[in-house]
Amino acid sequence: MTIRVGVVGGGQLARMMIPAAQALGVEIRVLAESDEASAGLAATVVGDYTDWETLSFFAQEVDVLTFDHEHVPTHLLERLVADGVVVRPGPHALVCAQDKSLMRERLAGLDVPLPAWAVAEDPGDVERFLAQHDGVAVAKTPRGGYDGKGVRVVSTPKDVDDWLASGPILLEQKVEFVRELAQLVARRPQGDSVSFPVVETLQKDGVCAEVVAPAPDQSSEIIAEAARIGRVIAEALDVTGVLAVEMFDTPSGQLLVNELAMRPHNSGHVFTEAGVTSQFEAHLRAVLDWPLGDTSLRQPWAVMVNLFGDAGNERIHAALDYSPQIRPHAYGKHPRPGRKAGHLVATGDDLEQLKTLVRGASEAGRQQ
Repeated sequence: MTIRVGVVGGGQLARMMIPAAQALGVEIRVLAESDEASAGLAATVVGDYTDWETLSFFAQEVDVLTFDHEHVPTHLLERLVADGVVVRPGPHALVCAQDKSLMRERLAGLDVPLPAWAVAEDPGDVERFLAQHDGVAVAKTPRGGYDGKGVRVVSTPKDVDDWLASGPILLEQKVEFVRELAQLVARRPQGDSVSFPVVETLQKDGVCAEVVAPAPDQSSEIIAEAARIGRVIAEALDVTGVLAVEMFDTPSGQLLVNELAMRPHNSGHVFTEAGVTSQFEAHLRAVLDWPLGDTSLRQPWAVMVNLFGDAGNERIHAALDYSPQIRPHAYGKHPRPGRKAGHLVATGDDLEQLKTLVRGASEAGRQQ
């Protein structure tokens, strides 16, 4: 009997689950936002995931429901669970990725390091937090922000007057850090999990631009602590599937948890070429409650660079022509400035050479 996995959302994450599912003998079905969605080639339903009739119809046709993004309203997922649909990760976990304030509240009760934070309901709350943190803070909208959206560095309550008019906001300490790391964990419903090697991410304008696996110049203590943090969060929140924990590596060597994602994550794309098991296969294995794969690296190093704006045939051809070591992934999206359109990966045993190679291939493509 064919097993069907339903993915809500037709973005590039759903698109990249397709080959992993085919290799496992699993059928992928996608609830896409439009016929032109990145994963439209697997779309069996096109419609609004916030519409109960559309979502319910789609869910009844699959064995397990999972996600390309975290934006499905929790109350709809709870109705699906009540109707007997297998939803992984469940709404009780997913809500912590949907609501940053709730995420901070839940994590504050765990043995994981966090930056100072508070929920502000009015300008007075903002003023007090700023006074306690050298007059500067990072403000975030609790819901909806991603890739640098919904985030501001503020120094006065007036900087967030517009946000406060719509409701409470999250304030966080502006952390001094030496680099950003990401830890991926894949967890099955019964609780066993595997950790991927911790990676270093380079951000540009609030968006991930480059990933190095494994994170260079890391101590055994950092490796162990990153894995511990990921495992503690996955277990405490009862996450099923892939969990990505974005962290700050501070000058003192302490890691601080920044953001969570409960799905395959941009920082994990590098493992498609670099890992024995890709994050997409790991996610599918986990939500199906199948044995988890080997997450070790095939090569000593791997570097991924995101392509922004356009990843059409000419750009991909130019990147391939630059070096036979380049492995491309185009997302099938219409060009748009600043939009993640694809990525390039190279693996090998010389990190600096790989960085030069992948960056050069990215630039060569952009010149076409």
